[in-house]
Amino acid sequence: MFIREATADDWAAIWPFLRQIVAEGMTFTWDPDVTEARARATWMHEPPGRTLVAVDGETVLGTAEIHRNQAGPGAHVANAGFMVDPAHAGKGVGRALGEAALATARSDGYRAMQFNAVVETNTGAIALWQSLGFEILTTVPEAFHHPDKGYVGLHVMYQRL
Repeated sequence: MFIREATADDWAAIWPFLRQIVAEGMTFTWDPDVTEARARATWMHEPPGRTLVAVDGETVLGTAEIHRNQAGPGAHVANAGFMVDPAHAGKGVGRALGEAALATARSDGYRAMQFNAVVETNTGAIALWQSLGFEILTTVPEAFHHPDKGYVGLHVMYQRL
């Protein structure tokens, strides 16, 4: 597996699993009916944002996007999102993308990384982020409407870089 900057050509491989993950409505706060154009505009960043892909040969296994959490005086804190193609889950792709995103944010001069909305039922992701040094700062109760579990909390997670 190799992590690299995404290119415009990678979108064709990202969109099918991104659409599936978002439509399931279990881990992302995006509109489940997001259009391809809106998803691409949100995910595929121009500098200073970044989009990464994990690849095995020509196969895109997963993707991460890194951007400023806030503008202006808050621009020194990064935010990121991650999606692993479900066909490649459980193979270390999320960890590799997480490590690469942290390294990229550090090299880009960010002082910290903050996740604003980690669904509390997404226990695999929470365990991964904690193993990479993130802490849960708070949980916003019932801030996410899970399709199976009803209203659940959203964690705000943070790591100083």
